[in-house]
Amino acid sequence: MSTYKQDRAAEDIKRELAAVIRELKDPRLSEHLISVSRAEVTADLSYVKVYVSAIEGLDVAKQAVKALTNASGLIRREVGKRLRLRKAPELKFIADDSIEYGMNIAKRLEDLVENSSEDD
Repeated sequence: MSTYKQDRAAEDIKRELAAVIRELKDPRLSEHLISVSRAEVTADLSYVKVYVSAIEGLDVAKQAVKALTNASGLIRREVGKRLRLRKAPELKFIADDSIEYGMNIAKRLEDLVENSSEDD
């Protein structure tokens, strides 16, 4: 069960991670639209699971995870500095397909609306 402090820290870290990722100059990241979909913080705030997704799909998200893992030291330092944390949490990046899944649901809903308007 997460506490208010964990939730607040997770949202702050998620926001700063998104800003740091936009500033990275890695071609594996800058060519695609990468989004931080979720961040889960442990109770002692020393580890963070960061779920990363891409509009292009899970394969692009996996490439982004490799790039982010390679740059995790820089990202960790920047997040710690921006949030003024005494100890910056260790980051674990995980590929996620939530954006692709959401786009699929939106497409299905549009198809349903089109089909229902054709029936009337």
